[in-house]
Amino acid sequence: MAKVLVKGNEAIAQAAINAGCQCYFGYPITPQSEIGEYMGAHLPKMGRVFVTAESELASINMVIGAGTTGAKAMTSSSSCGIALMQESISAMCCAEVPGVIVSVMRGGPGLGNIAPAQADYFQALKGGGNGDYKTLVLSPSTVQEAIDLTYRAFYLALKYRNPVMLLADGILGQMMEPAEFGEYPYEDPDVSTWALDGANNREPRNIVSLHMPEGAMEERTNRLFEKYQAMQENETTYEDFMLKDAKLVITAFGTVGRVAKTAIKKAREAGMKVGLFRPITLFPFPDKALHDVAENADLILDLELNKGQMLLDVRSAVFGACPVEFYGRTAGGLLTPDSIYEKICELYKKIDNKIEAGVN
Repeated sequence: MAKVLVKGNEAIAQAAINAGCQCYFGYPITPQSEIGEYMGAHLPKMGRVFVTAESELASINMVIGAGTTGAKAMTSSSSCGIALMQESISAMCCAEVPGVIVSVMRGGPGLGNIAPAQADYFQALKGGGNGDYKTLVLSPSTVQEAIDLTYRAFYLALKYRNPVMLLADGILGQMMEPAEFGEYPYEDPDVSTWALDGANNREPRNIVSLHMPEGAMEERTNRLFEKYQAMQENETTYEDFMLKDAKLVITAFGTVGRVAKTAIKKAREAGMKVGLFRPITLFPFPDKALHDVAENADLILDLELNKGQMLLDVRSAVFGACPVEFYGRTAGGLLTPDSIYEKICELYKKIDNKIEAGVN
């Protein structure tokens, strides 16, 4: 299939259509508004459902309604809009309702600005909703990967009956690059045993996330965490780039990972052994794989467009195997290949000095 030049937001929307998205509910907010515009232009012509909701709260609750019937439903928003959805995302996890949520991050906190940032990592991963729950979170770094991960998001949502978030940023949403739209590559699971579609012999369904009898909520939560463990075992993915002999390992997610590659290539040309570890699933986070990398490294440098949110998960995974440094910008400030290269040179001198001094 030939590649086409496509904007990130529109690529996500077309991938959702290809994946069989039957319903889209959304409320416009930059820098992701093109997703809703694209869906509004195409879904009704296909006999599918498109609704411009009155708010983000309405959008996510419409996704819940559609998801309970086994339909492939999606919403999209950004930062402060996603914040308004948090209670309903918690309820989706508790009631085991599938749905895809696209979050294209902007600068913050508060209303912030429309510049690209990665400061919604905590929002996506740690959850602004209440209780013990997990949302599957996928992090693309290219337009092509955004397409591929949108396909995967719809599949995983049905497979685990859980909301799945595609976490991008304003750079990826607004940039254009060549990509190709292959066919949806997954065989979706049977939903007939649980979907509220009027069929008989279906499991009892309580779509209200309220479990009052003694022990009922604990039993439900424990069962959910068995499912999250299965996600950890079966769905964890990451990219490794020039890691084989790396003394300095960069960790980064999303678009920062692709920017870091340019700096890494330059560092390699200068004789510095630098590599990249990029989580693709942020939950489940590739803890074990990163720890294994850290055991053979002298230093980890975590790069993010925030003040150090994934840093906590990086340090937890590394668990003292080697030192971890952080370098980031926030609220729309960008990391460039040159600024990353300068930081690499600064830290690599420390590594060389320790080696010369015979310090392990």
